[in-house]
Amino acid sequence: TPCGFGRPRERELLAARGAARRPRQPAAEAAGPGTEGQTDVSELEPCKGQARKAEYASAQRLCLLVPARLRMEQRRPWPRAAEVDGWPVVLLSAVCVLLAPPAAGMPQFSTFHSENRDWTFNHLTVHRGTGAVYVGAINRVYKLTGNLTIQVAHKTGPEEDNKSCYPPLIVQPCSEVLTVTNNVNKLLIIDYSENRLLACGSLYQGVCKLLRLDDLFILVEPSHKKEHYLSSVNKTGTMYGVIVRSEGEDGKLFIGTAVDGKQDYFPTLSSRKLPRDPESSAMLDYELHSDFVSSLIKIPSDTLALVAHFDIFYIYGFASGGFVYFLTVQPETPEGVAINSAGDLFYTSRIVRLCKDDPKFHSYVSLPFGCTRAGVEYRLLQAAYLAKPGDSLAQTFNISSQDDVLFAIFSKGQKQYHHPPDDSALCAFPIRAINLQIKERLQSCYQGEGNLELNWLLGKDVQCTKA
Repeated sequence: TPCGFGRPRERELLAARGAARRPRQPAAEAAGPGTEGQTDVSELEPCKGQARKAEYASAQRLCLLVPARLRMEQRRPWPRAAEVDGWPVVLLSAVCVLLAPPAAGMPQFSTFHSENRDWTFNHLTVHRGTGAVYVGAINRVYKLTGNLTIQVAHKTGPEEDNKSCYPPLIVQPCSEVLTVTNNVNKLLIIDYSENRLLACGSLYQGVCKLLRLDDLFILVEPSHKKEHYLSSVNKTGTMYGVIVRSEGEDGKLFIGTAVDGKQDYFPTLSSRKLPRDPESSAMLDYELHSDFVSSLIKIPSDTLALVAHFDIFYIYGFASGGFVYFLTVQPETPEGVAINSAGDLFYTSRIVRLCKDDPKFHSYVSLPFGCTRAGVEYRLLQAAYLAKPGDSLAQTFNISSQDDVLFAIFSKGQKQYHHPPDDSALCAFPIRAINLQIKERLQSCYQGEGNLELNWLLGKDVQCTKA
């Protein structure tokens, strides 16, 4: 079905996550006109709608960008980057143009520096209405004008802390040795409908603040329940969050994070309540939480026993149509092979999709993600961004200018994730093509073709069964 795996065998396997599976009926085929000015949810294989007959026979190619095709079996060929007049387009050339010194007579750019050169910037977001710039840095959250004039500097650290203090010392005394610790900003999201900023750091097991957009006044800093501790990992590029909100209703925060071996404390993926009232006692509670099923996924301890340094790094996330997506990088987990050294790890990038209205995570699906050029695989995701295509790009892809396109930068190889090689590629993926590939993969799995490729979650590579 469009929203996840529904075969009996899979239900037995995934029951270990505490989520009972329900039998599902095959989706009916339907087609209908889209709505002008927005992506037609029915065309994106909706969670509560009907599957649409595929209009894309394959991912299309663009002369400048690679609309790479997803795949499940790694032995299939990866898509190749196109060339322009015989010259391959590489990312570095674009960087050189952007970094070239301005020509004579051109205005100089405005700049902004933190008060401490060691307090590096971690995240930046620009308000789509006011143009205000919000920067999440080590020990600070800044609000700047569009020309980078500082308006507010909100202090988040450093503070005395110890990563072994659980619950954190702001809740109860801790017997561990405390040291002055920097607070690394790991998440910075604007909640537009409530005029507030969600800022999450590395201090105190990863607590968050809700700040008023106007002056960064603290609306609330929930920290008294275990649900309020997202992750103590003190590195940026490990966590990403997506806010989903319906008109007049409380919001939801989908959040993925690395856990640094503390899988008992932190789920790697969860959906949480984001009430409009900042003082609500339900703030950041799991959307669904019981003894049998919860809105979360944890890394099994068996996986860490087999691959000692296993973790999932969440590079980017977004909502489109009826789905929430995350782009991740994680070590491969070959069945039955123990890997104890971090230097022996091979990394792979994946795209994860969930239905927005699926608190039980039945719709969780994950596929490998990357592209190739001239026979070279680019599989180490570095950054990504969702945007609308321009007229030329939309025409090349044969999509509407209101459709979503995902742009992603990959480095070559699979080994040096934390120190990637310079060789890189910029690839583009129409969201329609991604959804089509996921649909085709689910349908082929229902025919008994291939494997689930969820070794890290299920403990082994489970073969698809015909349903």
